[in-house]
Amino acid sequence: MTNGLHIPKVSQSPTDPQFVGNPYDFYRKIRSIGDFVFWEDYDVVVATTHVACASLMKHPKLGRKPPIGQHLEDQSHFKTFQTLETHSLLEIEPPDHTRLRKAAMRGFDRNHIAALAPDVSRTIDKLIDQFPSERFDFLDSFAHPLPALVITQFFGLPDEMAPQLQIWSHDMVAMYEARRSRDIEIKAEAAATAFSTYLRDVLAKRGATPGVDYLSALMRAEKDGDIKSQNELLSTVILLLNAGHEASVHALAHAVNLLADHPERTLALEPTNIANTVEECLRFAPPLHMFNRYVYEDVRILEHDFKAGQTVGCLLGSACRDDALWPDGDKFDPIRYRRSNLAFGSGIHACLGASLARLELQIALPALFSRCPDLKIAEPPKLADRYHFHAVERLMVDITPAATSST
Repeated sequence: MTNGLHIPKVSQSPTDPQFVGNPYDFYRKIRSIGDFVFWEDYDVVVATTHVACASLMKHPKLGRKPPIGQHLEDQSHFKTFQTLETHSLLEIEPPDHTRLRKAAMRGFDRNHIAALAPDVSRTIDKLIDQFPSERFDFLDSFAHPLPALVITQFFGLPDEMAPQLQIWSHDMVAMYEARRSRDIEIKAEAAATAFSTYLRDVLAKRGATPGVDYLSALMRAEKDGDIKSQNELLSTVILLLNAGHEASVHALAHAVNLLADHPERTLALEPTNIANTVEECLRFAPPLHMFNRYVYEDVRILEHDFKAGQTVGCLLGSACRDDALWPDGDKFDPIRYRRSNLAFGSGIHACLGASLARLELQIALPALFSRCPDLKIAEPPKLADRYHFHAVERLMVDITPAATSST
């Protein structure tokens, strides 16, 4: 039985500054040990390789919904947050997941996403127009506002709500981080309450006159019975607003940092190569590094036995650097042969908004470096203590012709 006693144990604090700045040395070490290790700091078995992570995420005997009685801690101070979690696509399993994901997919088909490109381009140009003339934080001026504005417009919400949605999103997403504390739980509850109240008001006002936006599509799905309750509707909207913002912020920041001084940047950003370049950016620096699964039935995977009730971790950040699929996986190579990666997960819980995030990157990166060809990284990026996310806290850039990199 794989319970941490029969596989190698490793220790690494996820909040250690050296690990926060560069978790990949640790990942390389544990991949050399095997497909699975027992991470003592989390008290959980984690998958280290691409094949192991993909196997866990796709296996029907594992899922995201906690087994009954798994979470017995006091949740009275974040009841609203937990109610949203209970109905979240991220936390439910079939048949409810199948029904709700099918309803949520209505606005994420290829043609609908492609049709968003002109609006995304206009938003990008407006943000670039407002860039300061002196060095500035790329996150404040571009990486934060772009995804927030795109997802806000996608839902048919006013642009002026984007900054507030960022704040609510940040406070709620902190619940999935290693630094989680009671203070974070209280802030997440306040954000969940305010977010829910705001959306109920929007839904009430829009009920009689739904539009052509994604929120209206979800409202029609509720009316048709594909979404069973307003709690399901609220949970789906909030999940997608949060996820549609958070991952894209850090994917953008990492991609700009990787490409700014890359010798093959011009080639990498050509229309025929941009999709591959985006995939390499996501593979090399995925925004989410660990995602958990629960074992529902005793099962053997890759010669390891897992017991019903176990929690297992999928180290996406490690899987995406696996040399077994990507030779010299710790090297960023936007021209390398493209293979499917796990940056947005896999299986039935793969990120619903991945196509929208990819669209943003495929439009934003060429536009940025076309309009700001002298963009340089002004100082080494500061990584945030937000594991399971590999999050950028600050990325100072300079776009003037005389700019020189200090890295």
